[in-house]
Amino acid sequence: MTTFQALPFIGAGLNRVDGPRKVSGQAPYSSDFSAPGQVHAVLVRSTIAAGRITAIDAATAEAAPGAVKVFSHLNAPSLARGPMTPLGSSPPAPLQDDRVLHHGQHVALVVAETREQADAAAALVRVEYAAAEPVLDPEDPRAVIVDNPWGLDRERGDLAAGLAAAHVTVEAEYATSDNTNNPLGLFATLAEWEGDRLTVHDSTQWPSMVQETLAVVFGLPEESVRVLSPFVGGGFGAGLRAWPHVILAAMAARELGRPVKLVLTRPQMFTSVGHRPKGVQRVRLGASADGRLLALEHRSRSLLAVEDDDYEPFAAGSAVAYACPNVRTWDQQVRVNIPAPVSMRAPAEAQGNFALESAMDELALALRMDPVDLRLRNYADTHPALGLPWSGKALRECCTVGAERFGWSRRPAEPRTLRDGHWLVGQGMAGVSYPWYQAPCSARATVAADGQATVSSAAIDIGTGTYTVMTQLSAELLGLPPERVRFELGDSDLPKAPQAGGSGLTGALGSAVHDACARLLGALLDLVRDDARSPLRGSDPADVVAAGGRLRRRDEPERAETYTAILARHRLPDLSAEGSSTPADPRDLGMAPAGAFGAHFAEVRVDEDLGLVRVTRVVSVIDGGRILNEKTSTSQIIGGVIGGIGMALFEDTVTDPTTGRITNATFGDYLVPVHADIPDIDVTFVGEPDRMNPIGTKGVGEVGLVGVAAAVANAVHHATGVRVRSLPITLDALL
Repeated sequence: MTTFQALPFIGAGLNRVDGPRKVSGQAPYSSDFSAPGQVHAVLVRSTIAAGRITAIDAATAEAAPGAVKVFSHLNAPSLARGPMTPLGSSPPAPLQDDRVLHHGQHVALVVAETREQADAAAALVRVEYAAAEPVLDPEDPRAVIVDNPWGLDRERGDLAAGLAAAHVTVEAEYATSDNTNNPLGLFATLAEWEGDRLTVHDSTQWPSMVQETLAVVFGLPEESVRVLSPFVGGGFGAGLRAWPHVILAAMAARELGRPVKLVLTRPQMFTSVGHRPKGVQRVRLGASADGRLLALEHRSRSLLAVEDDDYEPFAAGSAVAYACPNVRTWDQQVRVNIPAPVSMRAPAEAQGNFALESAMDELALALRMDPVDLRLRNYADTHPALGLPWSGKALRECCTVGAERFGWSRRPAEPRTLRDGHWLVGQGMAGVSYPWYQAPCSARATVAADGQATVSSAAIDIGTGTYTVMTQLSAELLGLPPERVRFELGDSDLPKAPQAGGSGLTGALGSAVHDACARLLGALLDLVRDDARSPLRGSDPADVVAAGGRLRRRDEPERAETYTAILARHRLPDLSAEGSSTPADPRDLGMAPAGAFGAHFAEVRVDEDLGLVRVTRVVSVIDGGRILNEKTSTSQIIGGVIGGIGMALFEDTVTDPTTGRITNATFGDYLVPVHADIPDIDVTFVGEPDRMNPIGTKGVGEVGLVGVAAAVANAVHHATGVRVRSLPITLDALL
């Protein structure tokens, strides 16, 4: 069977196979689906952040034109909380009691014949509250503190001894703000029951998880729930949970006996589907005179909802980022009255890397050492915690190639040296090590009598190119042109798959596809093993190569047979095989699993009088293992860099410190980068295929964002001499 050793390091830049459907408007998103007899649902949200509901007057709303029913905790059925998932617990079930835990919480659901009628009726619902003083400040003594929430705190060596032996130490506090995922596509759910069978069209990054959650909530076997999501208008982590609005749509559909469609508004997206939580971090570094790290301490405190969980160990990644003998990392979360935080592109690493790589820049300045040289001096040849060789690591090459492409050698060491008129020019960089992640996955491969192949899995494409790269990979493995392969995804009835998130789907799904295709070719050989009419009689998988829609012997190329001929002779319309992938134990393999690595170099200009910051150049060099499709992978990195610039300079979800209301929950008020804010982005891939999986890939979904904020902040310091340790960097910090 073909593995990555026989395949190119960088695959052809195949155009997106789903591109024509998208640009012609034929790609169906969740909000595009309708069902006969459907009604429309609209949420009513709380106007306080803490307290209890004392009364709900829904009579006027239910008497409004087209209104069907108003659901609240007074009449909603009892619902179970969803299950624990690989990414943490499910959110609490909605409309189960009178408590209010955050501003914007769902307190009622209005259903009407049309969306306009539902909106009008929702405005007539009157809710009365007994408000309590919300906990919004993490320093509030009433706030509940969760120590080491994920069991990832680490300590090795003797931190105190390392600091005592250090020639130079730096210590600083860094802050990152709340950011909201804000995919372009508004999240939508259409729920329809047929007896005890539930079908849901949903904006999700994980159909299998939504299926499992709805089955638990409604007491159904999983096979009685089908979740469909062929196209998603972005996610950035917001689609990694079965949110309360999904459950409410399914609940209303069951109670009313009619399909229910619910589409969130943009303001509701700010309170209903998560956000990247704000936090404060303290980093302390100690180094020898020659720049070798002797001590590294990283502490973080981030925000958490009152009755929910979120995987955000800001400090954990620092334990393995560099070769340092004395390390301590620990994380805290603080429960406050806010909407539930959730993964946002590069969860925890985006925030943690900003603190660590800013501190490394401060250390380089204190040592009077080049920032690139400092990072290379502390390059970890083996995994610092496991002591095993990496499955693949080209961080050194990322730094050196990036420095060369950027022209780093011409950068003066002293801040405020470069100038262009009234613009101060600065250059900064950051190293990136994004952790490895892979979950179990399944896939099915089928070849039909006409020679066409279908490969399928309940995975998802959130715009990252899964349709394309998996079509490409399947075609390579089966020896077919891409146009003769169809990849199916976005349906929970297909073989189970993990989420599109954590930069783990390509490795997990690609490995499952690899296994399924290998098993399919093995099944074809089984058909002809004792077939005297076949030129492949007696052949084993190691003896053959798949190419041109046929199997041929490696040693005797003339001994070959097409899939079509094999199936026709055995009177089979098609043949299928199931495949799966399960991540191996690193100690069994004798190597540490390596995620993606990278180095980002940024140039900024800062208006000396106004404090305006403009990013003028970015060079990103990435070790992503084997790159299946250079075009889609480059697009992933560019998108990540743009997100990193947004984190550095623009994005800040502002919560009123008294009421808990988000004050900028529209695209008119929440700033994101636009075309004029983004320069040309130079992306280069380096490294080798990774040894942890048979296709040699690493995920590149997150590594493009991690490190960008630090590189920009370091460049701002180089331009101005002002060290900004809080994001986003605003002009008032530079005046």
